[in-house]
Amino acid sequence: MDDESSIFAKNSQIQNKEFSSLADLVVVIGGDGTLLGAARKYHKHDLPILGINMGSVGFLTEVTVNNFEDAIISILNGDYEVEERSLVSASFDGRIIHAVNEIVVHSGSYTQLMRYKLSANGNVVYEKRSDGLIISTTTGSTAYALSAGGPIVHPSIDAFTVLPMLSQSLSSRPFIISSDKSLSISLIGGSSDMGMICADGQDDISIPYLTDIKISRVKKTLKLIHLKNNDFFEACREKLGWSLDISNPK
Repeated sequence: MDDESSIFAKNSQIQNKEFSSLADLVVVIGGDGTLLGAARKYHKHDLPILGINMGSVGFLTEVTVNNFEDAIISILNGDYEVEERSLVSASFDGRIIHAVNEIVVHSGSYTQLMRYKLSANGNVVYEKRSDGLIISTTTGSTAYALSAGGPIVHPSIDAFTVLPMLSQSLSSRPFIISSDKSLSISLIGGSSDMGMICADGQDDISIPYLTDIKISRVKKTLKLIHLKNNDFFEACREKLGWSLDISNPK
């Protein structure tokens, strides 16, 4: 690296460190995945986030490119609301990972089961064999958890949804529990050498069997900027097709 490149890299690093203390608002342009990455990075600094939707769904990035200018003007005029969303954390082997949508513990291989025990506040909930387990926040109820058959939970409810993935038990059902509860997942065994854990669909982390994973709510919340006309049910109608007339698909 030449001297000029070295100076630029050093200045960029300084700017990144100072950004959180200088900024009042983080504007994220992209899809929900882009916003999730920014949320994990900046939520601990209490910086509110505004999402500009460039993706295909966009439950979190509600402002579109077409109404971006009007949205920014409204926000600068104070015509907005700040909504706080809870995050979920998983601690294991001296590590802690945070997620906006969900923590997923899985066997690490398609069509292969793992065995685990789930407890809540020290009380055993069940022991199962399945492909894995999803612990979803309210925010994540319209993401991967929805695809896995979980319920849609209104953002005003502070809870976790627990969903076994392709369980061997026919009586296996998702359930909702207060996020005040502390959950524990004990990995018992599986067909692979190790299990896997990931946050918000990011890179899988290998985790040895006979490891206990502690699941809990993150103390600091994610602050999302909404325009005052924001409506969760309108987003559901638009993104999930709730308003489609099945008698007239066109």
